[in-house]
Parts: sequence; structure tokens; C-alpha cells
Amino acid sequence: MPFRRFVKIGRICLVNYGEHYGKLVAIVDVVDQNRALVDAPDVTRQQISFNRLSLTDLKVDILRNAKKDTLKEAFVKGETYQKWASSAWGRKLEVRKTRAALTDFDRFKVMTARMKRSSLVKRELAKMRKTKA
Repeated sequence: MPFRRFVKIGRICLVNYGEHYGKLVAIVDVVDQNRALVDAPDVTRQQISFNRLSLTDLKVDILRNAKKDTLKEAFVKGETYQKWASSAWGRKLEVRKTRAALTDFDRFKVMTARMKRSSLVKRELAKMRKTKA
């Protein structure tokens, strides 16, 4: 099958555009084929177009049109935020956010560390080539 993630009640999505950009929300109800009713502990319940949502592999166990308190409990019980932080997608976004917040001096330190690491790798490679030949 070409698709692995499907729109379901309780599917966790990442908002990829708009006021709540970068936040995780859960699908509470499907309005029509273009929009879903979404909610999260730190987001107000609202309709969002599927174009503005990225479906994730995560899912919480809720019923259709679940109340806010039920949704909060499901997020906590399912350890949604911890699972997201440990996923490759979540880690990548966290690294991107951290790098965007670096100062000039921090970027300089990263550059010098990369140069040192590169020189060590080149030195070890040269040693390996020498012993091999």
C-alpha cells in the first residue's frame, strides 16, 4: 500500500502552517474530506484543513468528539509528548530549533569542533592507509 498513515479519530498530527505551527494536535472528528476538528491540551478546538496537518505515526485512544479533559488524560496516559520527543522526526525538529537559536559565538564553536573532528578522522584514515599499504 502506498500510504501508511490514515486519518483516524485520535491520530496525532503536526500543524505545519498557521498560528499553531509546530504544535501537536489530535483529530477529534472529521468534518468533511478536506477538514478535521482538532484539539490538544495547549490548543483550542478548531477546524483545520488537512493541507495544514502532517499525520504522524502516533495515536491516542479517544472517542469521537471527546472532551478536553478526556483528551488531556489520553495525551498523558499515552505519553504522547515523550514518544514525539524520542522519534526521529521530533528530534530533527528539536535540532533545527536549537541551531536556529545559536549565537554567532556558538556557531563559531560548532565550526571549530567540526574542524577538529575532521582533522582527527583524516589523521586516523591516513594511519590506516599507511598500515594497509
